Amino acid sequence: MDQELRGILVPLITPFTDADTVALDALEALAHEVLDEGAAGLVALGTTGEPAALDPGERAAVLDVCTRVARERRVPLVVGAGGGGTRQSLDALAGLGGRPEVVAALTTVPAFVRPGPAGVLAHFERLAAQSPVPLIVYHIPYRTGQQLDAQALGAIARLPGIVGVKYATGALDAPAVALLADPPPGFAVLPGDDTFLSPMLALGASGGILSSAHLATRHFVELTEAWAAGDAARARELGHRLAGLSAAVFAEPNPVVVKGVLHAQGRIPSAAVRLPLLPASPVSVAAVLELLDRLSVSIR
Repeated sequence: MDQELRGILVPLITPFTDADTVALDALEALAHEVLDEGAAGLVALGTTGEPAALDPGERAAVLDVCTRVARERRVPLVVGAGGGGTRQSLDALAGLGGRPEVVAALTTVPAFVRPGPAGVLAHFERLAAQSPVPLIVYHIPYRTGQQLDAQALGAIARLPGIVGVKYATGALDAPAVALLADPPPGFAVLPGDDTFLSPMLALGASGGILSSAHLATRHFVELTEAWAAGDAARARELGHRLAGLSAAVFAEPNPVVVKGVLHAQGRIPSAAVRLPLLPASPVSVAAVLELLDRLSVSIR
């Protein structure tokens, strides 16, 4: 992999119009906006992008837009790809071949199956051996139902073709501490629980894949830079404020609040999401907008 996975990668939402079509122009503009604010790369078709609610043509169109932006801006593009089983995951990964802008695929263990640590290892071993792109393991047990301890995570991290983990267990837990203490060379630990970004950066995380970073991209970038520079006082101040913002963003199911705020800011044409998600409440949107106003005043 030519491009190192470091810094803030933004898992782009999929904006819709009021007519329930994908607003591709708004998606392209949003991708450029977060990159202008310092994001290191983009993630297409992650959970935040509602890929399960898109038809194949819409997914292809979203990927085309993100690929074009990544090529123009010379930034890494990560793409969500997976399925309900190993064969289905391999089929999804095969579709990423021939896109040099795609530096890695973000993929989970199939949800609900709960194959156990040995089965998870075998799953990723098969995927990594056959995928046309390297893999970032998306470890999110509250969605997949599969817990992994430090030993299992370490074994997966050492597989050839596995270049990182999006770590989203809902906690700063013992396996995260162990993994960050001794990661394999070239392996990126990327927090996916936005509120835990700062402490995981303090322990050596490479960056983060954060839905909240749609809204305060520059401040999240500053946080990663502060920890990298050893400026703990600055990092703590930023970290506490951004954790509060992230908590407000996730007051309702992701990405509904992000979309509501982006629409209120005039950055996307509609706050619409697709069922089974429902639009964010005005109260949640207003709370985030107020926090963003405070950030712009208090963080210099």
